[in-house]
Amino acid sequence: MIQSMTGYGKSVLQLPTKKISIEIKSLNSKNLDLNTRMPSMYREKELNIRKLIASKLERGKVDFSLYVEITGEETSTQINKTVVTEYMKQLRNVVEGDEMELLKMAIRLPDAIMTERDDIDEAEWKEISKEIDSSIEKIQQYRLDEGETLEQDFKERVANIKTLLDAVIAMDPERIDGVRERLNRGIADIKEKVDENRFEQELVYYIEKFDITEEKVRLQNHLEYFEKALKSSDSNGKKLAFIGQEMGREINTIGSKSNYAPMQKLVVQMKDELEKIKEQLLNVL
Repeated sequence: MIQSMTGYGKSVLQLPTKKISIEIKSLNSKNLDLNTRMPSMYREKELNIRKLIASKLERGKVDFSLYVEITGEETSTQINKTVVTEYMKQLRNVVEGDEMELLKMAIRLPDAIMTERDDIDEAEWKEISKEIDSSIEKIQQYRLDEGETLEQDFKERVANIKTLLDAVIAMDPERIDGVRERLNRGIADIKEKVDENRFEQELVYYIEKFDITEEKVRLQNHLEYFEKALKSSDSNGKKLAFIGQEMGREINTIGSKSNYAPMQKLVVQMKDELEKIKEQLLNVL
């Protein structure tokens, strides 16, 4: 079953003094492009988080965010009273003003606010880790759901190409007869007596030149292989993209060899279906 690279997962954890919100978003990308945002106190865990996400999500442009909202009395940010008092003392010697105005000025100056770096509580981090796992599971499920939609679209478009290919196969004898007729008409127009054996040799040459039997067979095989790859237990967008390129090669060759307007119209429709497949393949993991 295929997976999309587009996904979203969110989990919220309420602790006694804080609320932890975890969000993971992903879009399509050729490789893993992972960005993380989290408070500085959790930075020591960033490498482990990156390894976990890389092992689970594999590819995509992934944004991981961990937000902390203090809901209790706990805070690691405090006013540096000694520094603020000294600032106010110096400000009184420079400007005149009431105490509130001086305090507003002092609190904006360097080192007026100090933030103590707390060590991570391992029991707390264990709970946060569970929520990170939960967010990853949610984004994986989102990707699977999106993958089902993509898979259905691929199946419909492959079926359309198969139908068009069947029409090409049914039309081919008519096209060859047309080639034969044009050659005969060309010989008649120049009103020259020709060697019948030589004419047949030339006819065979042109028919072989315009023959698309191999291309039709290879395109059928590629279409079947694409459908088989869709049913694979793992999602491999790069493999599907490669098969899509091979399908395009055969369709283009059929178009260039056909030299027959009704068949070329069918080829244009096949190309249109294949282009839509290729666009969607950019989103497949």
